[in-house]
Amino acid sequence: MGHLSLKVGIRALPLWLNIIIVQQKGFAQADYNVVTAEGGNNVKQSLISSYSKVLAPRVKASIDDAAGHAQNGGGEPLLLPPVGSGCTSWCNQFSVLLRRSLKERRHETFTSLRVVQIMAPALVAGAMWWRSSPLAVQDRLGLLFFVSIFWGVFASFNAVFAFPQERPVLARERASGMYALSSYFMSRMAGDLPMELALPTAFTVVVYLMAALNPSPAAFALTLAVILAYVLVAEGLGLAVGAAMMDAKRASTLVTVVMLAYLLTGGFYVHNVPGFMVWAKYTSFTYYCYRLLIAVQYGGHLKRLLPPEAVDGEAGPGACIAALVAMFFGYRLLAYLALRRVRK
Repeated sequence: MGHLSLKVGIRALPLWLNIIIVQQKGFAQADYNVVTAEGGNNVKQSLISSYSKVLAPRVKASIDDAAGHAQNGGGEPLLLPPVGSGCTSWCNQFSVLLRRSLKERRHETFTSLRVVQIMAPALVAGAMWWRSSPLAVQDRLGLLFFVSIFWGVFASFNAVFAFPQERPVLARERASGMYALSSYFMSRMAGDLPMELALPTAFTVVVYLMAALNPSPAAFALTLAVILAYVLVAEGLGLAVGAAMMDAKRASTLVTVVMLAYLLTGGFYVHNVPGFMVWAKYTSFTYYCYRLLIAVQYGGHLKRLLPPEAVDGEAGPGACIAALVAMFFGYRLLAYLALRRVRK
C-alpha cells in the first residue's frame, strides 16, 4: 500500500509542484494557465528558474526521505491531495467569488468620473429646486419624476455592460469547473449591493436637503428606501438585457429604447392616455417609483394639495410595492436563465 501511494504521489507531483511554484510567485493558478497559454514564455522560464533554485533541492530531499521510509517499512507513505480536491462547497465558492467581486467592483464604482456623474446632477437639481415649497405641487412633482427617470436610466445603462464584458472569463472559468453558475450569480448580486447603493444614497441626501423636501424623518427614510429599491430594479433590467444579448452595443441600444418608453409612460407627461395605451404604464417601473415618491411626499394632510389627475385612477402604494418586488426577482431570474446559455 505504501509503494502504491508513493507511485501515485510521484506521478501527480508535477501538477502540485506547478501549483506551489505559481503561488510562491504571487500568481493565481488560473491566471498562470492563461498567461502561459497565450505565450508567456518569459513568465514560464522565470518560474522554472525559481523552481530549480528554491524548491528542487527540498523536493528531491523529501522524495528521497519518503522513498527510504517506504522501503524500510517505517513512517507514513507520501500522500498528496487528490486532484479533485479543488471542488469546494457552494458556500466556499460564494465567499471567494464575493471577495473577488468586491475588490474588482470598488475600483469601478468609486472612480472620480463616476462620482462627478452622480454629484453634479444632484447639485444642479438641488439648486434648481432650492428650498421649494410643498405648495408648488407641479415643481415638486417635476423633481420627483426627474429623480425617478435619472436613476432608471443610469442604473440600467451601467448594468447592461456587466455580463457581456465578463463573458470570456465566465466561460473559461466554468469550463474548468471552478464554480457553479449559481454561486457566481449570487456573489455578483450580493457584491453589487454596497457598491451600487452608496452613490444613490449620497445623491438622495444632497437633493433632499437642498430642495427642502418633506422634513419628516420617516418621509426621508421612505424616500431613500424607494429610490434604492428602484435602483436595484432598474439594474435588474440592465442585467437581464445584457445577459440575454451578450453584445454590449445591441444591449445598450435596447435598454435606451425601453427607458425612453418608460419615460413617456411614467405618468408625468401625459394624463389623458388613449384607452389602447393605458396598459403600457403598468409595465414601467418608473411609473411605480414615481407613484411611491408622490405618496411619501404628499401623504396625510398634504394629499389634498395634489391635483385630481395626479390621484384619480392611479395605482396605490401596495400595488406599486408588489410590482417592484416582482420586477426585482423577475429580471434577475431572466438574467440567470440567460447566463445558462453561455457555453462552458
